[in-house]
Amino acid sequence: MGLWSSKNPKVKQAQILLLGLDSAGKSTVLYKLKLAKDIVTTPTIGFNVEMIELEKRLSFTVWDVGGQEKMRTVWGCYCERISGLVYVVDSTDKRRLEDSRREFEHILKNEHIKNVPVVLLANKQDVPGALTAEDITRMFKVKKLCCDRNWYVQPCCALTGDGLAEGFRKLTEFVKSYMKPRVDTFAFFKQN
Repeated sequence: MGLWSSKNPKVKQAQILLLGLDSAGKSTVLYKLKLAKDIVTTPTIGFNVEMIELEKRLSFTVWDVGGQEKMRTVWGCYCERISGLVYVVDSTDKRRLEDSRREFEHILKNEHIKNVPVVLLANKQDVPGALTAEDITRMFKVKKLCCDRNWYVQPCCALTGDGLAEGFRKLTEFVKSYMKPRVDTFAFFKQN
């Protein structure tokens, strides 16, 4: 599926950055979408990269970057040329919620992702006591931090896949809008 789309000129390619603290469920999200089945994941050391085609004319290359403290220092290195950011929040990890919020705020300040659309996945909704998408929206100050871009907060459960299709459908909509042809300055001057 991914190889076909990368060779098909009619299929647009979008780079998606998948971030969040370690154990938030990033790799589970990625492989649930890619393989549509349950798999056992281990902590990501470095990154995983997979191509996912959710629509016939749009293919995502998803960069799932490890969320351990040491890896967070290099998140900014993955921000160039991305068309969307998916940030996964463990809605049950109230002890590290503030750390996650700070990391989210920090990555949004990266100059390479100015105006890039954002989807937050409020993961682990299957666990009793999980914070709601509304709680995450408020606690992460999403309305304020993302006022310059399209954003959406989706409740989900990466293990069951509940909410993932909705979240990535919204991401697809945002990415299409973000990738609309812009005036190519070089091509403009070359023609005139």
